[in-house]
Amino acid sequence: MIAAKKYLLFYLIITLMAIRSFGQSSIQYEISFPNYRHHEAQVQLVVSKLSATPAIFRMSRSSAGRYATHEFGKNVYDVKAFDGQDKPLAIERVAGDIYKVAHHPSTVKITYTLYGDYADGTYDDIDSSEAHLNMPATFMWIEGHDAVPLTIKIDMPQQLHWKVATQLKPLSEDNTFYARNFQYLMDSPTELSDYHLRTWMVKNTDGKQEELRLVMHAKASDSLMDAYTAMIKKTVKEEEAVFGELPDYDYGNYTFIENVNPFVHGDGMEHRNSTFITYTGQLEGNLINVLSTSSHEFFHCWNVKRIRPLDLEPFDFKEADMSGSLWFAEGFTQYYGELVLQRAGYKDLDEYCRILGGMLNYVLNSPGSKKYSPVTMSDLSVYTDAGVAIDRTNYPNIFTTYYYYGAVTALALDFRLRNDYHLSLDDYMQAVWEKLASLIFLIQMTDWKKCWVK
Repeated sequence: MIAAKKYLLFYLIITLMAIRSFGQSSIQYEISFPNYRHHEAQVQLVVSKLSATPAIFRMSRSSAGRYATHEFGKNVYDVKAFDGQDKPLAIERVAGDIYKVAHHPSTVKITYTLYGDYADGTYDDIDSSEAHLNMPATFMWIEGHDAVPLTIKIDMPQQLHWKVATQLKPLSEDNTFYARNFQYLMDSPTELSDYHLRTWMVKNTDGKQEELRLVMHAKASDSLMDAYTAMIKKTVKEEEAVFGELPDYDYGNYTFIENVNPFVHGDGMEHRNSTFITYTGQLEGNLINVLSTSSHEFFHCWNVKRIRPLDLEPFDFKEADMSGSLWFAEGFTQYYGELVLQRAGYKDLDEYCRILGGMLNYVLNSPGSKKYSPVTMSDLSVYTDAGVAIDRTNYPNIFTTYYYYGAVTALALDFRLRNDYHLSLDDYMQAVWEKLASLIFLIQMTDWKKCWVK
């Protein structure tokens, strides 16, 4: 496997040191849905073994995989604080998404109502059909305890026959799950619905068996699910061939969480051991369109989630996440997302060339790319990645999307390698994976130690 595995022990030691540094404090979440008909959930957060200093609780302003701010605090209300015996504590709202409990015993319980009515890769949707949960949009968190392991108990309405789909580690039969720290929790989207499930095993190059899971919340027959699963399997094999191996997934599995319904908003979001995909419409008649998003997001489990820009992770959920590397992280992924579909036989050569031609034409004729670099365009993601504003901007004249800018850069590099060196971009990506993944891993763990271990 990759050289990064050599640093597994190093990572475990840092994790143990970080946990010990917080005096074995405990963080427990519980979420329930007594008023799902009105898009509401009830959330409880219990933090124990606290020091006497004021406890600061926050909702996130950004999300893993998103680069702009999204102000999740606007959908949280009825925030209350209690001690371990359910005695009310004074809680002050010091900013729109920040709450302070100045005086408290060693245990503090926070409760609040969460509203969710927008299903995509960023926001929550709660109704009779599902609880579609992106963790930064769902869970309030306490400052200064980022390295503490967490548990999440999910109480689901029995009459709805929901099941849980998540990359979080299950701890028990009562739908209690484990996250090794705050960053991992925020990177673990969760779908509660009566979904279709397909699983299969893939043998990695080191002989380890990895389980892949397809969770599909959609109206689909068994035959349609089988057909789409076969397409996903073939796409996975093509992407594995680019790097020569699969990543070593946490807990030995990777989950495609896909929500294909008329009421959702199209999106795709990568996560460490899963992806959160929404497609507006029906699965029948749209297999290739849905597969295209799956292809892009699955490629991210190498490029971004493990070959990670140093300026991107760990995520700062208090601010926008700016990175000058998105032309590579998103752009090269955009290039391969389409290429592997052509290699798998799902797009013919003429169609594939039209796609490449469209991206190339856009970049060559975009005013922004004539003046600014892919790095500058990547930095503008904090305003262009689903960022919300009501005033006009000059972006038609100054911005070129880093997705296409990076994809065309990947195309140019692929041509150069083929023409001048008898290599291909696959060889380049394998070199990045084998030679740099371990270095990036080590540097990030060192930085993480500096941030979180006192």
